[in-house]
Amino acid sequence: MQNRLRASATLAVALLGACSDSEQSAPTATFRPDQQRSKPGQVAEGQRIFREDTFGDETFWTDTLRMHEVIRTAVSPNTALSVGLKVDADALPAEIKEGIAAKTVDLDDPATTVVLLKLGAVLGVIGQVDASNTLIRVGISCALCHSTVDNSFGTGIGRRLDGWPNRDLNVGAIVALSPALTPAQKAVYGSWGPGKYDPRFNQDGLNIPVVLPPAFGLRHVKLETYTGDGPVSYWNAYVAITQMHGHGQFSDTRIGVTVNNPPDLVSSKLDPLREYQLSLDAPAGGPYDAAAARRGKTVFNSVAGCARCHEGNADTDVNKGRLYSPDSVGQDAAYALRSATKLYRTTPLRGLWHPPQLTGPYFHDGSAATLEAVVEHYVGRFNLTLTAQQRTDLVEYLKTL
Repeated sequence: MQNRLRASATLAVALLGACSDSEQSAPTATFRPDQQRSKPGQVAEGQRIFREDTFGDETFWTDTLRMHEVIRTAVSPNTALSVGLKVDADALPAEIKEGIAAKTVDLDDPATTVVLLKLGAVLGVIGQVDASNTLIRVGISCALCHSTVDNSFGTGIGRRLDGWPNRDLNVGAIVALSPALTPAQKAVYGSWGPGKYDPRFNQDGLNIPVVLPPAFGLRHVKLETYTGDGPVSYWNAYVAITQMHGHGQFSDTRIGVTVNNPPDLVSSKLDPLREYQLSLDAPAGGPYDAAAARRGKTVFNSVAGCARCHEGNADTDVNKGRLYSPDSVGQDAAYALRSATKLYRTTPLRGLWHPPQLTGPYFHDGSAATLEAVVEHYVGRFNLTLTAQQRTDLVEYLKTL
């Protein structure tokens, strides 16, 4: 039950979470890595860590799960793309690009995947290839789940978009390829589907996957999880050690998790990793109807009441220490009950709509497939009186964020 991926940074919660009598103050985390601003110049190092550093997790993905065997024998580029893995076009030599375009490069051959790994072209999958072009070790980095591409060369192949959640990525299907898993474990992983991951399953044995969140737009947000458990470095440490299975020590008595996997290859990298993540701006929204969006902004700030909780530059009142009971925002309590706070935060509204990469689903559990469904959820939850036009306009405004 320990197989886990999840690279990176943060979780976010219920879109359009509204204020209520059930709001509570965010507790102070018992695990708090240094929150001081790092020294200038760490962004470049943080980028390298985000994209390439496995924190030594090859000992899990190779030695335990034997994923190198699976990749080199059964995962062709087409198979990899079908489960949402992405290829960095800028890492491909001209002759390979030409071969892909001319269809002289065999994308159904696992040997081609090994070549891509040797080039460092598969986002978030770090492979060691020997002189005979045999994949001998494999690990994962933060970019696996928290980067995608712009599809500028082809579907799943293009320029990197760091910090963007890979909503095409079927993490569970990838993990389920491991020959080291039991049928029961494979059934759990196979149930998740694209764009979802359960960062608690290997700790408590429950199966409640959540939507992969963005790792951009975090600069002005204090707590970086759906449930407000802690800031970005807290979650980076949790994920690197308990999910990616990197080497280090993580302990949080609030959730009963203590993992010690020496030597420590994580703590010295948290500062630059945070600096890089905080440097990633959310993409501009769109496309949208500008006139409708202007009207929708008025709805957002007035009759719909969204701005009562989605306030300030970060569009969240979590910066004021507010968290909410699941019932008060109409969300399922199951995931929150596994957390340190047992509550949900107001999600910062950023990068909600940027097709084709960012088109939902929404809420922590993906229960709202579209922005229209988000609006309808809160119309019902808070008995809002909004006309059909106001609802449409509100959706168009959300697309701008």
